[in-house]
Amino acid sequence: MTERLIVVGSGVAGLTAALAAHARGLDVTVITKSLLTESNTRYAQGGIAAVTADDDSVSSHVADTLRAGAGLSEPTSAEAVCAAGTETVAELIAAGVRFDVSDGRLARGLEAAHSRARILHADGDATGAAIVGALVARALEAGIDVREHTMVADLLVRDGRVHGVHLLDGEQLDTDAVVLATGGAGHLYPYTTNPAVATGDGLALALRAGAVLADVEFVQFHPTSLAVGGNVLVSEAVRGEGAVLRDVHGHRFMLDVHPDAELAPRDVVARAIARQMAVQNGAPVHLDATALGADFLARRFPTIDATVRGRGIDWSVEPVPVTPAAHYVMGGVATDLWGRTSVPGLLAVGEVAWTGLHGANRLASNSLLEGAVFGRRVVDGLIEQSASSTPTLTSGEEPIVLRAAGADRWCGRDDIQQLAWEALGLEREGALLDRALQTLTTWQVASPTDVKSAEDANLLLVARAVAAAALAREESRGAHWRTDAPDVARSVRHSFVRWEA
Repeated sequence: MTERLIVVGSGVAGLTAALAAHARGLDVTVITKSLLTESNTRYAQGGIAAVTADDDSVSSHVADTLRAGAGLSEPTSAEAVCAAGTETVAELIAAGVRFDVSDGRLARGLEAAHSRARILHADGDATGAAIVGALVARALEAGIDVREHTMVADLLVRDGRVHGVHLLDGEQLDTDAVVLATGGAGHLYPYTTNPAVATGDGLALALRAGAVLADVEFVQFHPTSLAVGGNVLVSEAVRGEGAVLRDVHGHRFMLDVHPDAELAPRDVVARAIARQMAVQNGAPVHLDATALGADFLARRFPTIDATVRGRGIDWSVEPVPVTPAAHYVMGGVATDLWGRTSVPGLLAVGEVAWTGLHGANRLASNSLLEGAVFGRRVVDGLIEQSASSTPTLTSGEEPIVLRAAGADRWCGRDDIQQLAWEALGLEREGALLDRALQTLTTWQVASPTDVKSAEDANLLLVARAVAAAALAREESRGAHWRTDAPDVARSVRHSFVRWEA
């Protein structure tokens, strides 16, 4: 029987799980290596995708999700998440999230690969911050135990089951179950829209505990991050409102690439930008939002407007230089529809988890919805599902096995990031992937004695997992593009990776 629960991470998935567990009478502790308010969720601009109007339907949302996933999205996961959209939005509103309204109704935006305008936003382009603010307030009101600036070094495993966590400072916390909600791994790359905390910690913790990862080769690169002053995200919603992409000559090049132009799937837009930049000797392309006007831009996108203007650009009169950057990991710790992993006592939710929803290419704004839906489902599963049953996650596919090797070369984070950008970026090639994997196998980092060195150790292990999965997938599908295998394979399969110490 589960009475005590540790949640590692404080984004929408972790906070939802903590609040749901507290409401069900569990003793909950939330651990976060930074501030309670710091997570990928906080920086989510575009919004949350959900069916909230009569001219939309769950079946349409499911169909859009499966189409974007390029054949690898699991229908059962898509149906579970999309069907819960209306209820989830209502729960967030009840928790204090104030979504934007228009004419007395929830305002809805359009983003790439959606067939309907169903993206809800708050404070224009600060949806994630609004959600985090509301959920943090509810958690503090509830008196949930919170440990900030605390890093989990490893999971405590006894007799094949997770029983607690080892903290970096040497402390050990026992519990009945651990929920990983640590977010993604954007800082595997030198260019990312993610905050500094996104270093793949949960993926590495799960691997070392014996859990299986799925589809981690699928990394989404956001097409439009600012090319000046850091890779700050410029939301896809800007293109949804009518902004267009132009090359250095002012030509709207996406019209030549895809029927949906700027609103094509993210992987298509990101690769098109990267290829155009190569033609331009590395010069960024430009996002032209001048037709939207200064008043609209300031009202609809106040955060982006302030950021862009803070870098000396008046985007109401001149285009903004943009470039792709690492944004979201579609794969993760393999779970069933209740967040259970292949290791008893270990659960995962949010970006760190693979639920099968996103497939090979995440549909825009599905991630906040997934985090909220599975944050609640994971607690329902703990209390209502049989604790003795272990989910079958690998669909008959044999996992790739990573093993400790004779590492004899020291490396730093810069080395890992540069190799990842070159070999595990928007376009990949078999021989380069093979060399990258061999190199990663020979590298080692300093013993984890502080947060930075612990993060580096996690990033190195995650890099090995991504490289191994990318090398094994000899096809191009969604966000995984192999220049030496540009066709999509007829057979549809997931990839799985595990660590063998």
